[in-house]
Amino acid sequence: MPQDYEPPVLIAPDSFKGTLRATEVAAAIGRGLERAGLAPPDLCPVADGGEGTLEALLAALGGETAGADAHDPLGRELRAGFALEGGGTAIVETAEASGLGLVAEDERDPWAASTYGTGELLCAAAEAGAEAIVLGVGGSATTDGGAGALKAIADHGGLGAAQLVVLGDVRTPWERAAAVFGPQKGADAAMVKRLGARLDDLAERHAGRGRDPRGVPMTGAAGGLAGALWAEHGAVLEPGASWILDVLDFNARMRASRCVITGEGKLDEQTLQGKVVGEIGTRTRQAGVPLHAIVGRNALDRFGARMIDLQVIREASTAEEIEAAAEGLGALIRAGRD
Repeated sequence: MPQDYEPPVLIAPDSFKGTLRATEVAAAIGRGLERAGLAPPDLCPVADGGEGTLEALLAALGGETAGADAHDPLGRELRAGFALEGGGTAIVETAEASGLGLVAEDERDPWAASTYGTGELLCAAAEAGAEAIVLGVGGSATTDGGAGALKAIADHGGLGAAQLVVLGDVRTPWERAAAVFGPQKGADAAMVKRLGARLDDLAERHAGRGRDPRGVPMTGAAGGLAGALWAEHGAVLEPGASWILDVLDFNARMRASRCVITGEGKLDEQTLQGKVVGEIGTRTRQAGVPLHAIVGRNALDRFGARMIDLQVIREASTAEEIEAAAEGLGALIRAGRD
């Protein structure tokens, strides 16, 4: 290796939810670093099972996108996408057909919102020849316990021999899904109780057939969709952040870098509870690699930042602001203060 070799900075941001895709954030940070005079960075946009999972995995695994007719959370027809990787793996995002972003705030109906469309996408992937289907379950509008998806799978003749892997961005068990996620999907206190009772009834049915999702970590993801697929279709539940970072060969790329810059829309306590930025922080701390972040908003206290050894945190919301923040951070890195 040449003596003047300069290890690259590894850029590994999540999406800024609802505003910028992870690829856009990574590109903006990269432009800023190069403006600061650093070598071209290693761009590694990431996800944790929520928004951006399909794009991050497609970039890593290769393949092509496909589309299917499906239904949104309120039963309206839409065209939704999924990806087919050359090795026989399909990638599906729950948010594509059952996402909260598909429902305007004034029309949210936590009782009626269904995962039927996600079930349709799973069937479309199986019909396209997928031997394994990876489902990211973040960002849903639903708390139907996956009942809609199970019905769609039954209506379309099942998933054949395809194996399911569900990537969760939370560890919430089935029985906590209504209380934890219901309010953000439009449920008041009375509705949370109704949703919880419905989930309990569904769990009893699953238990009667052999697999009770209650008490099992991650079964509450997407309002119980993860648990339903685990109980009825033998899905393997995986922490999305760790699984995706491994697919992206993050550890090797991290060790080959001089430091890592991550990012997300809001840095807070949730970051440390299964989100990809928290997982990145755990890995960089263990490896002794410096970690910095550019985020839309920083709501993490000093103790939380210290837990993952976050050294420099900059706030920026637009691509232009992110690029400028990265240029300033790049100047610090270039000066050897990383």
